[in-house]
Amino acid sequence: MSSTPSSQSSTPPNGSPPVASPDSPSPAPRKRRRYVGLALAGTIFVAAGGGYWAYWSMIGRFHVETENAYVAGNRIQVTPQVAGTIVAVHADDTDRVAAGDTLVILDDTDTRVALDKAKATLAQTVREVRRLFAEPRVLAAAIKVREAALKRAQDDLESHAYLARTGAGSEETLRHTRNDVVRAEAALAAAHEDLAAARVLVDWTTVTEHPRVRLAASEVRAAYLDWRRTRVLAPISGQVAQRSAQVGQRTTPGTPLMAIVPLDDLWVDANFKEAQLRDVRIGQPVDMTADLYGGAVQYHGQVIGLSAGTGSAFSLLPAQNATGNWIKIVQRVPVRIALDPGPRADHPLRVGLSMRVSIDLRDQSGSQLAPVRPSAPIAETAVYAGLDQDACDLVDRLIAETLAAAALPDTLDEPPAEAAPSH
Repeated sequence: MSSTPSSQSSTPPNGSPPVASPDSPSPAPRKRRRYVGLALAGTIFVAAGGGYWAYWSMIGRFHVETENAYVAGNRIQVTPQVAGTIVAVHADDTDRVAAGDTLVILDDTDTRVALDKAKATLAQTVREVRRLFAEPRVLAAAIKVREAALKRAQDDLESHAYLARTGAGSEETLRHTRNDVVRAEAALAAAHEDLAAARVLVDWTTVTEHPRVRLAASEVRAAYLDWRRTRVLAPISGQVAQRSAQVGQRTTPGTPLMAIVPLDDLWVDANFKEAQLRDVRIGQPVDMTADLYGGAVQYHGQVIGLSAGTGSAFSLLPAQNATGNWIKIVQRVPVRIALDPGPRADHPLRVGLSMRVSIDLRDQSGSQLAPVRPSAPIAETAVYAGLDQDACDLVDRLIAETLAAAALPDTLDEPPAEAAPSH
């Protein structure tokens, strides 16, 4: 009878298949595997630390980043310059408009009536002033009449004096003749004073430049400008937002009707922690991404200024740190970043979008304080520049038509030399 080897598996009494017992590994291989795992983990840790150190030494320490950054832009409030009732609205939210486009039209009935009244007043004033220019000529002719009357009275006095000396004339007639000479001399002197007074009103001026005409012309200009301003124009190109104008609404000067946001003039306000601003300088390059488009679209720009204070300092209710329950809070300072016009053409930005900002700190040649800005305006519009010129052209045309209707020159000719009054 042969013996069964000790390594052979025995059959369980219940008839189930035999189960092989696992070989028990020796302690040496297990320790070796543990050491290999620890070495591998240590190698990975050291490599990661070395890679991070290399990144920080060459790149990371020259950059500061924040996600507390948002797109900002100008929001131009469109307001009427005259009171009136809205009769038409030509732009709605999200519409793009160009500078000079008509946005809102006000009822112009009252302004047209005022303009017609001012034009009639100007025409009447021009005629009255033209009469002032003609009056010196009338008075100069009256002086000649007075001179002739004085000459006649003097001749009569000589004749009656001769008759009185010869006894052919009476003394009473001679006295009357002397009185006639005195009256003629006084009338001539009064005519000279009237001429001087008339010339005072028109000397060294023309009908167009006369003060009364200029005053009436200014009323025409004001009425014309009010009439033209019943059309509310877009002061700048951009996209319409926050429209509140409604047909039939009664508006007054300064009432907001809508806003225009120029999407081609945007910047980014990045709110960095105060500890991050130590090496930030004006002119440093900036890389940005927008949450709207993700990291695939890169925006570039440069730092153009740092705010004069933290955000909490300029808040509506600034914190009072002098109170006893003070808790230190890390403050943030807005940094203004100008956007380069590169990818904005295909990937436009809008006010309020979130941005991720990274500033390259290598260039330390700039300053933290902005230079003194030159006197040139930071923004301007030429939409309203032509209104006053149109008003002046209207005034010139009205004056020219009125003078042409009168068929008289608009300047005073040189008057004849004034004869000294005889005494």
